[in-house]
Amino acid sequence: MARRLFGTDGIRGKANEAPMTADLALRVAMAAAAQFRRGEHRHRVVIGKDTRLSGYMLEPAMTAGFVSMGMDVVLVGPMPTPAVAMLTRSLRADLGVVISASHNAYQDNGIKLFGPDGYKLSDAVEQAIEAQVLGEAPFGMAPAGPRQLGRARRLDDAGGRYIEAVKAGFPKGRRLDGLKIVVDCANGAAYRVAPTVLYELGAEVVPLAVAPDGFNINAGCGATHPEAMCEAVVAHGAQLGIALDGDADRVILADEHGAVIDGDQLLALIGSQWSQAGRLAGGVVVATVMSNLGLERFLAGRGIGLVRTSVGDRYVVEEMHRRGANVGGEPSGHIVLGDLATTGDGLVAALQLLACLVEQDQPASRVARLFDPVPQRLKSIRTGPGDFLAEAAVAAAIRDSERRLGRQGRMLVRRSGTEPVIRVMAEGDDAAIVDAAVDAVIDAIRHADGERAA
Repeated sequence: MARRLFGTDGIRGKANEAPMTADLALRVAMAAAAQFRRGEHRHRVVIGKDTRLSGYMLEPAMTAGFVSMGMDVVLVGPMPTPAVAMLTRSLRADLGVVISASHNAYQDNGIKLFGPDGYKLSDAVEQAIEAQVLGEAPFGMAPAGPRQLGRARRLDDAGGRYIEAVKAGFPKGRRLDGLKIVVDCANGAAYRVAPTVLYELGAEVVPLAVAPDGFNINAGCGATHPEAMCEAVVAHGAQLGIALDGDADRVILADEHGAVIDGDQLLALIGSQWSQAGRLAGGVVVATVMSNLGLERFLAGRGIGLVRTSVGDRYVVEEMHRRGANVGGEPSGHIVLGDLATTGDGLVAALQLLACLVEQDQPASRVARLFDPVPQRLKSIRTGPGDFLAEAAVAAAIRDSERRLGRQGRMLVRRSGTEPVIRVMAEGDDAAIVDAAVDAVIDAIRHADGERAA
């Protein structure tokens, strides 16, 4: 069945426009409740959100939907996505909801759903919910009667529970005393908890983008705009910079010189460190097709396999389950550490690097630069509706570019699961050939669609 609501990271769209309306949020809540409400005992759902203005519209709509189906609602307010996943398990809830569009601008919003185990729902469950929302399948369950309606309450100590859980993942007996750390919270969900975790572990904290106003989430800040964080590291003489995105499930870091450390370098560091310590389950790191060939070569040199999946941390987690692996992620900074979290957690991943800094007593530029990436270029082109990748000229351009890259290079052309764009990525040992390969495919798509590159 073709998907019309759920993408690779839940439902997403422009706030107060179809599909991201209060009406849809209510119907998604009712359909999700019908999937997870079983038996006559009380049922519970945890709802968290980021700092977008539209959260005030979607949160009460979803609350009404769940309450109408007889589920009790626990509201935790602005809270990182991994915190909601953790609280869903901790509170023995039947379902977890995050109202967020992650790294997108404030105009967008989204709905992510977690099962009682704290993991994102499977494709099959999302499709069942979607069919009910769109009226293509019966609910199979009537709304609750007047005496069976759910109740809603606020959980005042939600932030404190998450803070303690994150700190528990830092090596016992270790502290961050003497380290100055810049943390950019993207004016998003982690604006309170992230600086607090670092401070309580002993660091001197330089907070950035911690004054959300409903509109400034991810605006020139955070993991998708790490420039301010990099500049602040140099200006303040900090040992590390941490940039989270709007819902704090991804992280981009900077060393003491203000140079960016991406998710691939984190995977190299954590994978090799955990392998040496005998902690790396399955002997593999799970990454996506977007990870650099340099990472694959680095891990292979240490006897560690790299398993690639489709783009999206949900697919990384699914493959980790299949392989029994405990380290996975994406170059964008979604790092999933199965021993510590059920989904990407930017703060937990950053603390793994900080633990290495403390243990090795070396600067981040030494600790977290373990391989030289091969030349790689990623470019996006915004398109209208239509299967442009099936156009003969586009397919020919892709084949020709793959031939020019050769066996030591890679090309990936795919539609985004969160935006109306096609992403074109190429990598290989010759930067000029990589650039030409990407440009050729972009030109072919542009010619087919008539739209300019994003």
